[in-house]
Amino acid sequence: MRILLAEDERSLSRVLVTIFQKNNYSVDAVYDGEEALSYLQSGNYDAAVLDIMMPKVDGITVLKKTRLSGNQIPILMLTAKGEVDDKVLGLDSGANDYLPKPFDTKELLARLRAITRSHISADTKLRMGNISLDRSTFELSSPTGSFQLANKEFQMMEFLMSNPHSIISSEHFMEKIWGLDSEAEINVVWVYISYLRKKLAALNADICIKASRNAGYSLEQNIKKV
Repeated sequence: MRILLAEDERSLSRVLVTIFQKNNYSVDAVYDGEEALSYLQSGNYDAAVLDIMMPKVDGITVLKKTRLSGNQIPILMLTAKGEVDDKVLGLDSGANDYLPKPFDTKELLARLRAITRSHISADTKLRMGNISLDRSTFELSSPTGSFQLANKEFQMMEFLMSNPHSIISSEHFMEKIWGLDSEAEINVVWVYISYLRKKLAALNADICIKASRNAGYSLEQNIKKV
């Protein structure tokens, strides 16, 4: 899952990025409202965490403009303001939730899970063929065994299983999982596809990751040999 973090306090932003990454989120961090609006327009995010007091454009304005554009991405407002009127303003402007600083890390993650749960799926497990992917434990399993996937492996498998039979380009994987500002080479996508293929083979999966020349990768059912 990919989230946008808009927080102008850079020390706090670095801490939050580390927390999110350790919990298998991909994160793009920006430091003002103008950047937040620009990144949100890309449409590559599953959720956003916005600070209200940001330079250039404040978080409430970012929130309102995002909703006016028709973007219904789950948004958690994160701010030092804890007064009731501020909470009401944020929620009435279209926020899914509101968390005042200081906050407990566990509560932040729980609130993020809560606002994304209904937006994505009520079921924590994705299934295709004899393979299931548990979003809560990051476990890829079949009737013969299981693997707990690492961060990028999980995100790529989740992306594939959320879009079965759809061809996903390497560039789209890079944008969705590594982020717009990543310095990683594009061949890292092939490396992780290779990791996942090996795990699927070890699980005796009846699905496979198919490569389409000059197009990308898709998750398909294995063709049974007669």
